Amino acid sequence: MNIAKYIPDDLDRRLIAHLRADGRASLAKLADALSVARGTVQNRLDRLMQTGTLLGFTVRVREDYDEQTVHAVMMIEVVGKSTTQVIRKMRGLPEVYSLHTTNGNWDLIANIRAASLSDFDRVLREVRMIDGVANSETSLLLSSV
Repeated sequence: MNIAKYIPDDLDRRLIAHLRADGRASLAKLADALSVARGTVQNRLDRLMQTGTLLGFTVRVREDYDEQTVHAVMMIEVVGKSTTQVIRKMRGLPEVYSLHTTNGNWDLIANIRAASLSDFDRVLREVRMIDGVANSETSLLLSSV
């Protein structure tokens, strides 16, 4: 049996926007910002988590916090109909900062942030070992201009 995908409404989208700005905001602060009851925020958060709309909460760090961080863009070619499986595996890698589907020669584009070159090398190997990944091309981001 297929379960229908949950589609967030306007309140859910506004809640997600507030969480993107401050993932540690209290229920009371979110309720005040959204002009709803605290219980409404809790129910919405529970539903967003249960439906997989929200996958979790994370920490955002200033770009200049750790200048030793390795930043890269990886283009990935996927074999056949294994895109969903590859996406699921890629999302499980903490170094994958963001993941996008695209058109053209590549199926996915991943933004990667690793603490060191050795961690970066490990991530490249892990991605290339995922069943369904046919090919990849990675470019290190050297400086912002």
